[in-house]
Amino acid sequence: MWPFASRPAKEAIEKRTNLVSYSTDIEDGVVTETHLMNNDVKNFTWKGVTVTVKDSKTGAPKVILDNIDGVVQAGEILALMGPSGCGKTSLLNVLARRDVSVAAKVEGTVLINGNVASTSSFREMTSYVEQEDALIGSLTVMETMYFAARLSHKNTLTKAARIRRISTLIASFGLTNQANNIIGTPIRKGISGGQKRRLSVISQLITAPKILFLDEPTSGLDSTASSEVISFVKNAAKKNNLIVICSIHQPSTTTFQLFDKLLLLSGGRSHYFGSVAGIQDHFNSLNQPLPLHMNPAEFLLDLMNTDFARGHEDAEARLSNIHRGWLNSELAKDLDTQITSAQSNNLPLPDSTSSTRSFFIDVATLVHRSFIKSYRDVVAYGIRIAMYFGLAVMMGTVWLRMDYDQRSIQPVINAIFFGGAFMSFMAVAYVPAFLEDRANFVKERHNGLYGATAFMVSNFIIGLPYQFLISILFSIIAYWLSNFRPTADGFFLWVMWLFLDLVAAESLVVLVSSIFPIFVVALALTAFANGLWMCVDGFMVTPAILNVFYKYVFSYIDYQSYVFKGMMVNQFAESTYTCGSKCECMYVTPLAAECKIAGQGVLDQYDYNTGNTGKWVGILLGIVLGYRMLGTLVLMVKKH
Repeated sequence: MWPFASRPAKEAIEKRTNLVSYSTDIEDGVVTETHLMNNDVKNFTWKGVTVTVKDSKTGAPKVILDNIDGVVQAGEILALMGPSGCGKTSLLNVLARRDVSVAAKVEGTVLINGNVASTSSFREMTSYVEQEDALIGSLTVMETMYFAARLSHKNTLTKAARIRRISTLIASFGLTNQANNIIGTPIRKGISGGQKRRLSVISQLITAPKILFLDEPTSGLDSTASSEVISFVKNAAKKNNLIVICSIHQPSTTTFQLFDKLLLLSGGRSHYFGSVAGIQDHFNSLNQPLPLHMNPAEFLLDLMNTDFARGHEDAEARLSNIHRGWLNSELAKDLDTQITSAQSNNLPLPDSTSSTRSFFIDVATLVHRSFIKSYRDVVAYGIRIAMYFGLAVMMGTVWLRMDYDQRSIQPVINAIFFGGAFMSFMAVAYVPAFLEDRANFVKERHNGLYGATAFMVSNFIIGLPYQFLISILFSIIAYWLSNFRPTADGFFLWVMWLFLDLVAAESLVVLVSSIFPIFVVALALTAFANGLWMCVDGFMVTPAILNVFYKYVFSYIDYQSYVFKGMMVNQFAESTYTCGSKCECMYVTPLAAECKIAGQGVLDQYDYNTGNTGKWVGILLGIVLGYRMLGTLVLMVKKH
């Protein structure tokens, strides 16, 4: 693990920068590293937290949190526990300054060291670990930590200190043997569920938060893995003076006893706040003794739950008595005293440690991470490349070696439409990969790592080489097999139009998936939009006779229409076709006397003029920019 002597030894090495101090202990070959601020977070308090929403059925005000108080000291880990629907997730979101629900009214005070922290300062001091592991499955454990550290604005660690801290955290959370293992994708097995939860936690600890919020960190884990996760978190809290607030559903006895404090909720009201060790005495005083040989957490949850109680009215009355008993208890009075003392001491907030790293470094880091993800994750681009390869072979063999006789004109037009329209239509395969990236962005944006613009720019950049590769591979097969205009400039113009087509199509996927981040909905709407673009791009109905509504509302913003125009001009502007043995020309052009058709005659039927390539490319780029800007705006506005 570490190249240190195995004999017991203990050293302390102090390294100081202008803002941050590091203390490293070496014992039995294991390194532990503590990150200390000049002014630590000593306490986190909240008083009178009340949340009111509108009832979805009646429209009347509905209280989901009612006058909740609490205080957590540095180094403590608090469990928010209660039956489903008790309000623990809502409380966690209020404390973490996240949206509770649409149009929720939030009242009460939440203070750090007795002060109201600004939004930027609060983000520097806190991190939030989601219930669902929003990890990039194709990265390794070490890479996940590396990029989390690189993206963090919350510390000013040097590169050497950052690498040291990554290794320390990985070792401290028992992931050393998995450091070079990938997290896991749908087609590649990775680390276990418990290891993923630990990684989710340390990927936030690397940003050196002073307050850590955990939403159901043991969800989906067995009792052993659950206690393992909480044990590692508890050790980190003690060693780093970290405040941890954790919502939890039904912990095992071992896991439950690891918490320092418990806030017990039911129906949005407090029924206990205090040490886990003090639970038995308090509930004994209420004539609700904890049974022997029973998980205390399970007993408390049964006590708080009225949904499945046989005697519902008796259960409600019992719960009311427990609530009143809590309000009148010495513990409640002591809590009020602690909160008053903490809020009146008004200790200074920690010094700001935000780095001055530029937007461009954020983008470069995200591009680097996305590059690793893209070449490892065959779902993102590997399957798509194989799909487009198959499409190219199919197209090239169906329209095999079309000759330059007039009977081939319509099939060639059909091939041009198919090549452009279906290439963009197949971009819907990008939906699941983008939704995964978006989920990771939402998590990291909430933790203050980077914004929507950096995410959108990096997403655009990383897609370009793959879109160009797809365009080249598709064209090498389909273009020459179909016998389109056999010149170098004709080939590369075709590649250009196909590339712009894919760029626009993927940008449409990004916009729709940003607005509707649900796989089935995003897939259906993107497919519908592409179907609409096919109908009005000029192939199905020529622009001259297209319905006025569709022409002026949709056709001018249809990126496929400009691709179709460009490909048509590329193929026909300089081509000629023979009129057959009977010299009966389908299109009347100046070459009719020679029993030939000038390709311009075909373009005239569609009212397409030459010399507009630059304008059409500019419009296409404008559409791409519009999609991306709208997508960025959506991500800025949407919170989830």
